[in-house]
Amino acid sequence: MASNRQEVVSDLAGTPMRGARLVEVGRMECAETTVVPPGPGDVVVRSAYASICGSDLHTVKHGVDVPPTPCPHGFPGHEGIGTVVESHSDALAVGDTVLTVPNSAVGTCFNEYQTLPASYCLALPPEATDRLREYLMAQQLGTVIWALRKNPVDVVGRTVVVQGQGSAGLFFTYLLRRAGAATIITSDLSDARLEVSRLYGADHTVRADIDDLAGVVRDLTDGRGADHVIEAVGRRETLLAGPSLTRVGGTLLWFGLPDSERPVPFDYRNFFRRKLTGWSTYGAQDEPGLASFAAAVEIIGRGEIDVAPLLTDILPIEEIDAAFALAHEPQGRATVKVSVEF
Repeated sequence: MASNRQEVVSDLAGTPMRGARLVEVGRMECAETTVVPPGPGDVVVRSAYASICGSDLHTVKHGVDVPPTPCPHGFPGHEGIGTVVESHSDALAVGDTVLTVPNSAVGTCFNEYQTLPASYCLALPPEATDRLREYLMAQQLGTVIWALRKNPVDVVGRTVVVQGQGSAGLFFTYLLRRAGAATIITSDLSDARLEVSRLYGADHTVRADIDDLAGVVRDLTDGRGADHVIEAVGRRETLLAGPSLTRVGGTLLWFGLPDSERPVPFDYRNFFRRKLTGWSTYGAQDEPGLASFAAAVEIIGRGEIDVAPLLTDILPIEEIDAAFALAHEPQGRATVKVSVEF
């Protein structure tokens, strides 16, 4: 989505490139387009990889927050990594390797060349050039760090439920274990993701389509419920289930972007009677200095977390529609995170 700011002299503006776009709800395609002219403070980044976020799936497959189609090239990608090839900002230089974390409403990470404000880019250490796919996971990890920082909860010695074990849910599991949670219960529809969940610190894993998560939680807590529940799916069913999984006086974090623009009915009486506290988070990309993303980069760089189990699938940008289909319906494959390469 092009900036309305004054353009600057650019050597790359108008250069042909490959770009994926949402042509209609449910269908992505890759086509030739041209580099968007940068403005003051912008950089042009040659993309190496981009990943598909759960919120991208809700936009593409369910039509959530979709502008008129066909959408601008690159949308709705907001998890990217690449190299600065033109800079109109003092913050970044040509040749810098950067994590690109634009707000999803203006993201163009599915373009071969991204034109975006330098404030949406985080310079990476030199060693990142040999581990680009690993460092790309810092985008999702950064959003989870930000969510926990913005609404801190003491989980030491507590029981926590994490609904959903996509990359965000897995990072919640990892960080909660590191924060001292005594018991972590996770749920998902994928055996592969639940296997990674155990590697990241889950004590009990539940196949949400087979087992009774609420029953498991009751059994493990002597009927009290979990101290803290995190919804990292964004489906009506999981959003509504949270209060009934939580003990009286417990807390909830609704992290997942809803998969529908329709209002989600809410049992306020249940929430009220159980004396619960709940909140949601959005907009990690607007945090000053991208501090949570920087923290994620450091965690990955120091090897404190092994993100290799997440790096399951990668397709060329020309197969963007197939990549979204795989991320949406893995059909028995051991898929955790789907990325595209340029």
